[in-house]
Amino acid sequence: MDKNKPPKENNTGNGYLKYSGMGFQMIAIIGLFTYAGYKIDQSAQHQVKWVTAILSLTGVFISLYVIIRSAKS
Repeated sequence: MDKNKPPKENNTGNGYLKYSGMGFQMIAIIGLFTYAGYKIDQSAQHQVKWVTAILSLTGVFISLYVIIRSAKS
């Protein structure tokens, strides 16, 4: 055993915080895009809520991109 090596740290808590933070980040991104689409549809008085649907899917794809990019690092 090498005496110069620092002891291993328990990173279990940091992993939980990292991944739970990613979940909240996904919720925030998707929620923000969905809310923006809802407000646009509401102000334009659309019968079919296409803008809400498109922006919510855009939010899903952007959040997945952000999560995958941060998981790689």
